[in-house]
Amino acid sequence: MTTAVAPSSAALTAADRCDRCGAQAYLRVELASGLELLFCAHHAREHNDKLREVAVNMVDETHKLSGSPAASDD
Repeated sequence: MTTAVAPSSAALTAADRCDRCGAQAYLRVELASGLELLFCAHHAREHNDKLREVAVNMVDETHKLSGSPAASDD
């Protein structure tokens, strides 16, 4: 589990990893205790109902997964 001292609502990066499986995180959940949890899209969906109950703030960037690939300049 990630236990950051000062949660941030800044954008997630490729360095942010899911606390359940280690995949790239696309959801940051800030808790009332000041701690944060990070989840990949799969685990965010799996635990969505419970996370919404305990979250003070959520940064959801799962929309980044549905983007189309960049066009090449061939």
